[in-house]
Amino acid sequence: MKKLFEPLQIKKVKIKNRICFPPVVCYAWGTEDGYVTQENVEHYRNVAKGQTGLIIQEATCVDRSGKLVSNQLGIWEDGQIKGLSEIVDAVHKEGCPIFIQIHHAGVSGLDGELACPSDYSFYKDGVKKIGKEMTAEEIHKVQQAFTDAAVRAWKAGYDGVELHGCHQYLMCEFFNRWVNRRQDVYGEHRELFAVEILRAIKEKVPEDFVVGIRLGGFEPRLEDGIRHAEILEKEGIDFIDVSYGFSGEDDPKAPVDFPYEKCIYAAAQIKRAVSVPVFAVNGITDPEMAQDILERTDVDMVDIARGIIVNYNWAKDAMEGRDTGKCLHCRRCLWCENPDTCTGRKILRKNLQGKKEFIDNL
Repeated sequence: MKKLFEPLQIKKVKIKNRICFPPVVCYAWGTEDGYVTQENVEHYRNVAKGQTGLIIQEATCVDRSGKLVSNQLGIWEDGQIKGLSEIVDAVHKEGCPIFIQIHHAGVSGLDGELACPSDYSFYKDGVKKIGKEMTAEEIHKVQQAFTDAAVRAWKAGYDGVELHGCHQYLMCEFFNRWVNRRQDVYGEHRELFAVEILRAIKEKVPEDFVVGIRLGGFEPRLEDGIRHAEILEKEGIDFIDVSYGFSGEDDPKAPVDFPYEKCIYAAAQIKRAVSVPVFAVNGITDPEMAQDILERTDVDMVDIARGIIVNYNWAKDAMEGRDTGKCLHCRRCLWCENPDTCTGRKILRKNLQGKKEFIDNL
């Protein structure tokens, strides 16, 4: 497990191992005003206490009208900074750096007139979403919201931000030429929406503040994902966290003998094209798999989501050779509704009965 537990540095941010807890929205704890609750603070404190190398906080909305759910965490107004700083302080006290993912849902938003690069409609979770082509003025307003959100993140004490550029959300929609059919500069240069945000943020925050992106590896095809990554690197992006882009409007492919998810293959190919740190995610369930992916693909970090929500001590247990637990991939994620009902957590607790020192942080 040597590589999994080697340190990494991004700018001045020192990361003690290659395990990242990626953005996982906690639907059970939010409020409609987007303000942090004590449950949010304790959740991230416990992730950090479990010796995770890096935390990227869940999708946190830059604009009240850009929510993905009604009770999503927000960073659209200054009043939210105090609660966000409580998360940062709790995580930093455990010796863990934390970035925050800043997000706008676009056509995947709640309802009403939804923002989208072009007129576009699709079904998401059985609900028809209808997007209206944004005007140039509307584009610039959202770009400013991202920039202002990054400044608030810096003021709250985060070590950096991750732009949310995948998973059918607004920035992803601009990248994807099958969704973005604009006839102006934002259609001709589909990466421009993100690039202008990146430039604006870098003008407003200190040089050592990290700015990365969660990027679709297939947007819509792998060659597009690689090209976007290369452009972003030239513009000064600090890391690239590779996932899937606009599902249903993409063409993910990997060699038949590649043993892991297609987006992990995309991360490997993007890593060959850029020199900034690259993260891989999706279906990484145990320490042996995480180690093999690091060695096989040469990516710099692995995102462990399901494992850590089942077992906050995943990184510590992996390092010490103990059972890290297992996500059961329930059809409906009970953790999202109420973490105490997570079946994987219950099984791990039962397996560790009588070993108090191992369950205190579960």
